[in-house]
Amino acid sequence: MHARTGIGVAALTRRMGLGLVLAGLAAGFAASAQAQAFRVWSPTLRHGVAAQQRYDGPGCGGSNVSPRIAWSGLPAGTRSLALTVFDRDARKGAGWWHWAVADVPATARGLPLGAGAPGGAGLPAGARQLRNSFGTQAYGGPCPPPGSGLHHYEFTLWALPVERLDLPADADGAQLAARASGQALGVARMQVRYGR
Repeated sequence: MHARTGIGVAALTRRMGLGLVLAGLAAGFAASAQAQAFRVWSPTLRHGVAAQQRYDGPGCGGSNVSPRIAWSGLPAGTRSLALTVFDRDARKGAGWWHWAVADVPATARGLPLGAGAPGGAGLPAGARQLRNSFGTQAYGGPCPPPGSGLHHYEFTLWALPVERLDLPADADGAQLAARASGQALGVARMQVRYGR
């Protein structure tokens, strides 16, 4: 009887061990899904940079219209968002800020096509555009020098625990990125490549 009880206990232990492993895997998958849930994407840029998004300047041939941006899975406690678009290949690696948007309310689920126009009329209430490397408070589309290869445009979205970032009116993309990085509850990124 003791032997049978011993076998029964061993079998039960194996089952419990398997149950604990399965429970651990489920918890791991849940945590992984939660960690990966915060994401940003652009339906407009699904097939690359179109003429509509390129800079409106000599040789660029674009309309300088900011792409539609969408996101999901905001971390708990998010009260606002900040977005930057940065070309890390410009100016021999010094980079170029194409767009910087701060104080986007957490209730927003994206930015519509053209939200980066001067004046920011297409932005959600309370959001504001900061200075880009073109020197304007607006979206500035890609226009890399011909023959400079593919440039990598990184869209970074920060989920923040504050409604407004304490930034001066003349702040730029670099200042926004530095301030947001120090407070972020989560960061989501996407990258688009473009060259001429």
